[in-house]
Amino acid sequence: MARHPGIFPTFFLSGFECSNFLWNNGVRRNLVAETGHDRHAAEDYRVLSELGIAVAREGIPWPTVDKGGAYDFSCVDPFIQAMNASKVLPIWDLCHYGYPDDLDPFSDAFVSRFAAYCRACAEYVVPKVRGPHFFTPINEITFFSFCGGEWGWAAPYQCSREDRTRLLLALSRAAIAGVKAIREVDPEARMVHVDPLVWVVAPRDRPDQIEAARHETHVDTFLAWDILCGREHPEFGGSPEILDIVGANAYSFGQMEYRESGPHAPLKPGDDRIAPLCDMLELVWKRYRRPIVIGETSGLGHGRASWLRDVMEESLAAVRRGIDLQGICLFPAVDMPDWHTGEWVNNGICDVFAEDGDLKRVPHQGYVDELRRWQKELNRVTRLDEDPFSDPVELQDVIDAAHRLDHQPDKDWS
Repeated sequence: MARHPGIFPTFFLSGFECSNFLWNNGVRRNLVAETGHDRHAAEDYRVLSELGIAVAREGIPWPTVDKGGAYDFSCVDPFIQAMNASKVLPIWDLCHYGYPDDLDPFSDAFVSRFAAYCRACAEYVVPKVRGPHFFTPINEITFFSFCGGEWGWAAPYQCSREDRTRLLLALSRAAIAGVKAIREVDPEARMVHVDPLVWVVAPRDRPDQIEAARHETHVDTFLAWDILCGREHPEFGGSPEILDIVGANAYSFGQMEYRESGPHAPLKPGDDRIAPLCDMLELVWKRYRRPIVIGETSGLGHGRASWLRDVMEESLAAVRRGIDLQGICLFPAVDMPDWHTGEWVNNGICDVFAEDGDLKRVPHQGYVDELRRWQKELNRVTRLDEDPFSDPVELQDVIDAAHRLDHQPDKDWS
């Protein structure tokens, strides 16, 4: 029998919302606290273990641990203890939209300070967590550059396309420096560079915007990854080994109708301009020929199960085309509040309910049932054993299922 060992111990991954940006009101947000993950880490990781998920995206809050170049990682210890107890392996997210108050992201000092911080992170966590070791130096460079560079939602509060590009270049330089610093500590460390998959179309009555929409889909979406792999701005030091693993986020709102100012308008289900996820993944694969994970995906409310079904069918269609898909991250594991309204999004594996001054976790049963169905279909574990790291996931099972099920790509996203 052919064997195709994967990179991760399980095909299904998850993660926790860990944003710590300075929001547009000047107040620093802490989504780990807002979701109660800081108080429920042990429970949250047990849930993943019981679901057969051995990998989770977890954050180290740069603004909290970096005190002017001195580091205090004590806030990370409860998460390390919890993941070790449940045998869940982290992908460490080192900058999730937040950076220290005293730093200017457009300065050279930002790059050098980030590299030093990344080195310190690796020195702290590598000895404490079983390997292999995975890092996402800067989460969603492209989205971060829109959020803080063009829309003014978060620091550095810029509001122009030129500043969006400036921020993207600065973050890309820092990420490359961070990768190199981490690998000075652990030369075998793997990197997962996460950014959204985006498909932008012009309004039907605005043919003059076709080129702008095309540029955002086929140029802006890929620029950060292009820099990391050395295709663009090679003077920054990117290479395929720096890019390493491509984390492509797949959400319904990533398919949009172009707007000249502000965020674009999500396409509604049934719109004939929607692109199949399979085709979007193939664009990434043909461009980089690097291992791919779906870095984040989730549906909303009662649509979570049907969304997972759609994503799985499209992903298996992509595997049939020869795409090296290493895993799918069901994100978040625990529900999160909308950044703008504070209302619960209802997109997690577990919903969150306020009860007696605490945030109670309740698994969304339909979502869990659909996950279980696909685990069995792909011959994957449904609960972690005593040593989930003894063998990597056998991707040949996924490849065989893709050919057996023979799913065809379509535009019918739930």
